[in-house]
Amino acid sequence: MLITMMLAERQFKPLRPVIDSQDLEENLAQIALGSQQAFENLYRATDSSIYGYALSLTRNHHEAQDIMMETYLKIRCAAHLYIPQGKPMAWILTITKNIARTRMRSAGRQIPLEEVEQVSLPFDRDTEEAVTLQQAMLNLNEQERQILMLHAVTGLKHREIAEIMGIPLATVLSKYARSLKKLKHILQETEV
Repeated sequence: MLITMMLAERQFKPLRPVIDSQDLEENLAQIALGSQQAFENLYRATDSSIYGYALSLTRNHHEAQDIMMETYLKIRCAAHLYIPQGKPMAWILTITKNIARTRMRSAGRQIPLEEVEQVSLPFDRDTEEAVTLQQAMLNLNEQERQILMLHAVTGLKHREIAEIMGIPLATVLSKYARSLKKLKHILQETEV
C-alpha cells in the first residue's frame, strides 16, 4: 500500500547527484530489520533511477511503473539477502532487469519498435524540446537507449552499467559515445 501511495504521489524530479552507495547499503540493512523510514529513504533516493531503467527496458510508461512497484516489493522482501559489496544500486537494478525480463517472457512477447508507446523521459514532457528528444530517442536501438538512460538518469558509472547489462566495458563506452553522436546528429537535423 505504501508503494502504491508513493507511486501515486510520484513527480518527476530533476536529475539528482549520484546516489551514495554507503547510504543505500545502510538503508538496505535497516529495511532487512523492518524499518519503514529506511524503505522510504531508499525509495526517494532511487525512484527516478529504477523508473528510468524500467522504462528503457519496456519503453512503456505503465509497464515501467508496474516493474518499479514490483522491484520495491522484491527489495522489501529480499533486503536481508543483500551482501554489502559497495554496489547496492547494481543489485537493485539487477532486480529491476530480472522482473522486466520475467514479465516479458510470461507475456510471451517482445514489443516491436513500431508498437512502442512514446518514450517518456523523467522531465517535463510538454515542452517542445522534450517531445523532440523523445522522438530522437526512438532512433536508438534498445541497448543504446538503456545505456544512455542508465548513465544519464541513474548516474551509474560505465563499468557498473557493463556489469548490470552483462556486456564488456568497451562496448558500453562505444555504444554510449555512438548514442550521443546519433542524438546530436538527429537533434541538429530537426533544428534546420
